[in-house]
Amino acid sequence: MKMERRAFDLSELEVRSDEDFKKIRGYAAVFDKLSLPLYGFREKIRRGAFLESIQKDDIRALWNHDPNYVLGRNKAGTLLLEEDERGLRIDITPPDAQWAKDLMKSIERKDISQMSFGFETQTDTWDKSDEKNVVRTLEKVRLFDVSPVTFPAYTQTSVGIRSAKEVYEEYAASIQEDEAKEVIEEDMEEKPETACIQEDTTAEETSEVEETPEEMEAEENRNQEIAKMHKILDLIEKEI
Repeated sequence: MKMERRAFDLSELEVRSDEDFKKIRGYAAVFDKLSLPLYGFREKIRRGAFLESIQKDDIRALWNHDPNYVLGRNKAGTLLLEEDERGLRIDITPPDAQWAKDLMKSIERKDISQMSFGFETQTDTWDKSDEKNVVRTLEKVRLFDVSPVTFPAYTQTSVGIRSAKEVYEEYAASIQEDEAKEVIEEDMEEKPETACIQEDTTAEETSEVEETPEEMEAEENRNQEIAKMHKILDLIEKEI
């Protein structure tokens, strides 16, 4: 499965001084908040969706999702990730590089205020009770990176990125497949009943045709009596 990207406009994204270092802090995602309309659906993230991933996976903080500009890494202790009641909280200790200093200056000026994250869906659910407002809920994801971004163009298709359009088309295809399976299963359930009815009908017809030994003996006796009567009539006709 390909990676997906989602973005949030967060005014809380900020740079703070911590001892001798400056840190980038904020939220990469918020829980139970409906996204803007995507390709035929809206989306929200359930609390706990990142919990397993942030404990075991190797995750980076990047600038504009560019692997050439690594701001931090959880395995190195320069990226801290934590789920709280609101969402996925981040704490980044950027490198002492000019491009990182420039980025922090842009965040301080509020030129950069949006965060995006790259992930792979492991478990999701779809609510289609309102066909005009289909909602996808991300239940469990594998997180790859978090990233301050200039433009959160997360609905478009990029190389190696699963777009919102692809997500919805795959969901629609799975619905059609499930409906087809239901029709086949219903058909298979009906066929045995029909077969039983046919067998019962055949048995009834057979039972009506078949005669008991007593009935067969009586029929044979009647036939013999009729044959005797015919012989007697023939003799009478000859004497006349």
